[in-house]
Amino acid sequence: MNSMASSRDIIIQTDRPDDAKKFYTEILGLTLFDDNPAMRGIETGAFRLFIEPGPYPGPVLEFLVDDVQATKSRLLSAGCTLEQEIPSLPRCYMRDPFGLVFNLHQRPR
Repeated sequence: MNSMASSRDIIIQTDRPDDAKKFYTEILGLTLFDDNPAMRGIETGAFRLFIEPGPYPGPVLEFLVDDVQATKSRLLSAGCTLEQEIPSLPRCYMRDPFGLVFNLHQRPR
């Protein structure tokens, strides 16, 4: 039997890679570790995000935050859209300006 394990790498493809780089580094405050225009690398902590020019297929990821509502408001004003919100789960799916869909989840205290 072959075993499989995920890596820390997630690729997004966008026709606006320079804008994507700016959003992830300046708006979300993540760290750029490779600025190759063909495949930019962003360190997030738990995974590495790679930005590649091209069409976007899209997974849903999860980000832990201190304040879901404040973060949601900040992201909406930065061009994100609310895809789904179910407070009883809790679930707050956001789509960023480049097509990445993620869930905002309250960081454990």
